[in-house]
Amino acid sequence: MNRRWLNHCLTEDERLEFEDRGYLIIENALSDAKRRLLTKAVDRVNAEEREKQKIEPHNRVHERDFLGRDPAFIDLIDHYTTFPKVWGILGWNIQIYLAHLNVTPPEPPDSKRGLGIGWHQDTGRVNQEMETSPRPRLSVKVAYFLSDTSEPGRGNFHVIPGSQLKNKMNWPNGNRNQMVKGAVPILAPRGTAVIFDRRLWHSASANYWTQPRKVLFYGYAYRWLQARGECNVENFWDELSPIRKQMCRHSPSGIHGYTSPTEEDVPLKGWIREYQGEEAVMP
Repeated sequence: MNRRWLNHCLTEDERLEFEDRGYLIIENALSDAKRRLLTKAVDRVNAEEREKQKIEPHNRVHERDFLGRDPAFIDLIDHYTTFPKVWGILGWNIQIYLAHLNVTPPEPPDSKRGLGIGWHQDTGRVNQEMETSPRPRLSVKVAYFLSDTSEPGRGNFHVIPGSQLKNKMNWPNGNRNQMVKGAVPILAPRGTAVIFDRRLWHSASANYWTQPRKVLFYGYAYRWLQARGECNVENFWDELSPIRKQMCRHSPSGIHGYTSPTEEDVPLKGWIREYQGEEAVMP
């Protein structure tokens, strides 16, 4: 349990900004030492997966089964600069429902992909089968930028601010693979984190820099939402704190604990109550 969380809780200004734009930029979310550890771990997983999956040098690695492959990835589950903001947005009945490691190499010299834009919202069929407008938030992601995307053309994360409240977008000529009015690239130096609403229309882009773009995505959702990726952390299980076990989908009371949790199922709730008071855990 990390008391440093208390210094990084979601502020009212951040809440309003997130509600308005659909994302928050957290500068210096990672220390240089933490970023170097994570980069080393990412480089190892990248090399292993390229060999295992026979991925060509200029193609992207997108790996969902990585959390249990290095202690540095485990430590990011409840990272002190971002995790308090996640529970400030979603509340305490949460877990990691998806995580993925992305390495996007520079485009080859003869590439004709342009910006490589593909606008989308997260969570697949949820966006066709939930009938409300706007649809419910359900989840957020935290993206940790390990490489320097502080200038355009470096595989930047692109967003359309405020679009999380729009179930549908009107794409010019019906083409969602192009830049649109109001869209912006996120210019994120190394060590920056971006927390974003799953409903936010967003896109990756082509990397025309000299170095690979390296990003880690940790997705948090309500515990009753079906997970969308692996969470193989068995090798570290005995070392995990109760809150990390909650984030890794543990439910001591069984399957009903996801929808009707006991105090044992959600130790994050008890921690928030202890340090922030009863009102902080009320609906």
